[in-house]
Amino acid sequence: MPIPVPPAVPARVLTVAGSDSGGGAGIQADLKTMLAHGVHGMSVLTAVTAQNSLGVQGAWELPAEAVRAQYRSVVDDIGVQAVKTGMLSSALLVETVAELLAGTGAPAVVDPVGVSKHGDPLLAAEALDSVRTRLLPAAAVATPNLDEVAQLTGIRVTDGPGMRRAAGALLEFGPRWVVVKGGHLPGDPVDLLTDGTEEHWLPAARHDNRHTHGTGCTLASAIACGLALGQDVPVAVRNAKSYVTGAIAAGFPLGAGIGPVDHGWRLRTG
Repeated sequence: MPIPVPPAVPARVLTVAGSDSGGGAGIQADLKTMLAHGVHGMSVLTAVTAQNSLGVQGAWELPAEAVRAQYRSVVDDIGVQAVKTGMLSSALLVETVAELLAGTGAPAVVDPVGVSKHGDPLLAAEALDSVRTRLLPAAAVATPNLDEVAQLTGIRVTDGPGMRRAAGALLEFGPRWVVVKGGHLPGDPVDLLTDGTEEHWLPAARHDNRHTHGTGCTLASAIACGLALGQDVPVAVRNAKSYVTGAIAAGFPLGAGIGPVDHGWRLRTG
């Protein structure tokens, strides 16, 4: 009788983020992205939000000890090849997660979430310094949008040279790579990936689709998936950008406001 061959264990990626009850962003978007990339997704919940296509109606932060216990439970038993962080609403949570990342031998992709797609604040103002001094130094890749760039550096980006200045300011906080996302600028969206030595400008077509809820979470999670699968940072970011561009093109309406991107678009396009 042949000996059964044990199934291959997929790469494991952990998201540390808040829950989006509408399913378009946060933990829900992260796990959908991980499934789409063929990795095993795991989660540490940092906050619960009441959220739909119109915005965030409420948010409740979990205690730091609950976040720490979830993280240790997963990492100490199952292990991880990459970690992605999202909504960390307070200085205490930022510092707790930064400490955990520093003791984990896996690359971290930090999405420094400041506001929701609808403009709802998701990070306390007093937590910004902890993001700068504790969280960003633990990041292999940081993925701020232009609003978050302004929060963290004070630089209001209006063009490509401004993106380069902002990236330099962010790198001074300690992440190894930074992706400055240019989607809020007019014209086709162009992102800048740099480690201070290499520069990669990543253009994409702008799709006429307002259903873009969850793009930031999705990009950061896709990058983490690429790193967990053994890709280097430039390759992981390029692949993630391609995935998100397709997800935006396939975004669909839900409710009366901004709908989500389609995390499963590749399954529906063959």
